Amino acid sequence: MTTDLNTLAIAIYVKIDDALKASPDLVPWRPKGGIAPTLSDAELITPAVMSALLGFTSERRRLRHAYAELTGMFPYLPGQSGYGKRLRKASGLVLHMIRMLAADTSLWSDDVWVIDSTPVECGRSRETARRSDLAGWATYGYCASHSRYFWGLRLHLLCTLGGLPVAFALIGAKADERKTLLGMLDAAPELVAAHPGQTIIGDKNYYGRAFERAVADRDLTLLRPARKNEPERAGAQLFKPLRQVIESINQAFKGQLDLERHGGRTPAGVVIRVLTRILALTAAIWHNDKTGQPIKRSLIAYDH
Repeated sequence: MTTDLNTLAIAIYVKIDDALKASPDLVPWRPKGGIAPTLSDAELITPAVMSALLGFTSERRRLRHAYAELTGMFPYLPGQSGYGKRLRKASGLVLHMIRMLAADTSLWSDDVWVIDSTPVECGRSRETARRSDLAGWATYGYCASHSRYFWGLRLHLLCTLGGLPVAFALIGAKADERKTLLGMLDAAPELVAAHPGQTIIGDKNYYGRAFERAVADRDLTLLRPARKNEPERAGAQLFKPLRQVIESINQAFKGQLDLERHGGRTPAGVVIRVLTRILALTAAIWHNDKTGQPIKRSLIAYDH
């Protein structure tokens, strides 16, 4: 196998197609009557992953590129509206494939995870914040890393040190990071059960006796820097280099996968655009792992 976008696309297509054959319940719901879709679900998701890796932030530009360059691989592609509707309905399948590909890598067994959140801006004007379909879910928040306020959501990521997404949540900008992490862990009990004694590294916001006790009750160990007026905590010398891991992962989402230029205008639209970017990163790591690449998180071979 080689590391290029077409090879990755074929590998993803086969993986999705095999998963659907093995588990027909993963097929997105559609009416029993009517005409059968010409485009399969594997053919639906694969171009979306390719577009995320290629950096297309416009649906029109993405489809123009697909019509011009991908007709050999995908003879039929619906129009923008039809494609978008089907892709939004396939979010459950995309979510399943993220976990399936992640679990099929050597990085899945890493015994250290890092947790952090990054802004997902959804608009800048007051009128957008007031009239958007995202109002109520998206809120105003503050990004300390870049010293700026924003209106939108936060993507909370739990990753391995190799950059593999393990769990994630997309919620309002003001949501409590500690409650979000516990919610992520409780939403995937099989994940916690498969990794007993796992170590989680977070920043100073993951504090509090009750929170740390809740993490310990799940057979997990939390490491974080000491807050002001706290004594030095164990593992402090490791935090600075390891914290850079999650920062670089967030930068990959923003700089290479254009996370904040998602273009979503409805909750379902934002969710599927974020999910396809997470699937794109996971698929690249999975493919790099299977082909024996030294840097598992590198996207260079797939962005052109």
